[in-house]
Amino acid sequence: MKAPAFWQRRGPGACALLPLAALFAALAALRRLAYRRGWLAVERVPVPVIVVGNISVGGTGKTPLLVALAEHLRAAGHRPGIVARGYGGRSRDWPRAVDARADPAEVGDEPVLLAGRSACPVFVGPDRVAAARALLAVHPDCDLLLADDGLQHYRLGRDVEVVVVDGRRRFGNGWPLPAGPLREPPARLAAADFVVVNGAAPGAGEWRMELVGDTAHALDDPARTRPLADFRGRPLHALAGIGDPARFFAALAAAGLDCVPHAFPDHHAYAAADLAWARGGTLLMTEKDAVKCRRLGLRDDAWYLPVSARLDPRLLERLLARVATLTPGGDDDGQETARHPGVPGQQGAARV
Repeated sequence: MKAPAFWQRRGPGACALLPLAALFAALAALRRLAYRRGWLAVERVPVPVIVVGNISVGGTGKTPLLVALAEHLRAAGHRPGIVARGYGGRSRDWPRAVDARADPAEVGDEPVLLAGRSACPVFVGPDRVAAARALLAVHPDCDLLLADDGLQHYRLGRDVEVVVVDGRRRFGNGWPLPAGPLREPPARLAAADFVVVNGAAPGAGEWRMELVGDTAHALDDPARTRPLADFRGRPLHALAGIGDPARFFAALAAAGLDCVPHAFPDHHAYAAADLAWARGGTLLMTEKDAVKCRRLGLRDDAWYLPVSARLDPRLLERLLARVATLTPGGDDDGQETARHPGVPGQQGAARV
């Protein structure tokens, strides 16, 4: 979907949806209560789980953050695996493994990106508990799991919660879906272990993250690269089908590039006709778009820009210290009660 403009302000369009927003918020609160009271079972897996997610929808920088955490954990000697929903995937068989050659139409675009960037085993499925168990069955050497966009998937027990916030848009108009962008209220952040702010000064108890990238890769041959500065002074088309296309276009402008922007909805399934305007010209896109557009046979000067999350080293140190204190998850039957305060209402959350 494309984020509506009224999510950033409390105008008539948002107000008209307040009854539905109130219903959404009530149902979300009831669901959280059900897990907190044990009416719905939280299921554990045999290794610690780190959830990376957000309380709003639409382009907070979660995927680059998860890649950075996976790389840091691997460098520290851990063997992380990644589980994700596979949003947009049309596979008939779930859960399933994903690698960098997988079809995004089957498994979703973000899992393919994660598999290519993280060098970690990736399993996807709408049931993240089943995906986690399938991953561990195939990769028993994994000693922890990263759950992509799993903050609201309370059935999967978690040991650490990392929540990313868009520093520019923050919480938009502050209202729940569909009147605003919020899946959960801002008060939910108090239960998270780490709150990471993308692209702005962090508040008290928060950590800063910056997205950086200055090297473009050829769509038909990723080993062929060019500095982003080489594209200055030439006509460009810029393509972004992500949660916040404006962020990508602004980054290109800040690098001195003059682009004609082409925004598409997040997770858009591209067809060749969508990009007919790009034939014969220079095209620069996000890495998330590249995993889908690579199959369209664009050979005429098409490039993508990978970005990486630059994190405060102290955040990474504290995450490793927290991981060092964790013990494996619940029993194999998965019925242990969740120990993490991330199910709102439980006591003992400790922001570090």
